[in-house]
Amino acid sequence: MIDEKKIARINELYHRSKAEGLNEEEKEEQARLRKEYIEAVRRNLRGQLDQIDVQEADGTITNLGEKYGKKRD
Repeated sequence: MIDEKKIARINELYHRSKAEGLNEEEKEEQARLRKEYIEAVRRNLRGQLDQIDVQEADGTITNLGEKYGKKRD
């Protein structure tokens, strides 16, 4: 998971880019932090979705993580 300091830095770089612009090093840092943030959100969402159970029409229970999660590996 991404920590609050990194989120604050992402926001700081965003506001600075709108106000005065960023140098190349800051642009690279911003891109790296954004990528890390997006990956953390995707991992979190996938973890939540893998925990969902669906009751089928015949009454059986199917875990979506077991059914679909292995296809992405």
